[in-house]
Amino acid sequence: MDESTLVRHAANGDTAAWGPLMLAHQQAVFRLAYLLLGDPDEAEDLAQETFLRAWKYLQRFDSARPLRPWLLSIASNLASNRRRSAGRYLAALTQAFRNEPPGTNIEEKSLQHIESDTLWQAVKTLDFADQQIIYLRYFLELPVYETAQVLDVAEGTVKSRLNRALEKLRQVIQQDFPVLSEGRKV
Repeated sequence: MDESTLVRHAANGDTAAWGPLMLAHQQAVFRLAYLLLGDPDEAEDLAQETFLRAWKYLQRFDSARPLRPWLLSIASNLASNRRRSAGRYLAALTQAFRNEPPGTNIEEKSLQHIESDTLWQAVKTLDFADQQIIYLRYFLELPVYETAQVLDVAEGTVKSRLNRALEKLRQVIQQDFPVLSEGRKV
């Protein structure tokens, strides 16, 4: 069965139809949750909560539309709500700090790993909305139209927000992470 048929069946209470839909989209939902929250346990919880919410409100969903943007929109909203809670955010940062191996020798890491880790750190310095648009477009590689659906904005708005977010990221890189721009045009 195609996705829209599975969605219609699931919306009518068919749990057997919901399973393949969850399997098809669980990786994208988890990845976005992890990128937005930075903690695998929190991301797993948020992914589960996303699918529970989606199941609860599936009858309201238009089965003619693709499911992934709607699921990612739910995950993004849930992540935004979690990040508003300073206590949870502080706990996630503490957890991430504790998970860092002590005395990691940078020379042992590959250049690509260093650059990707540094880039992620640079992106994390941006405000939530800027992180969100960069994660959706570049980390999850969503096309502009799906990014627009996830954020519930026009495609032109995605492009302008992305342009502004990338400009802010360039400034952050030049100021705080110059290793990323060495020998490259940023």
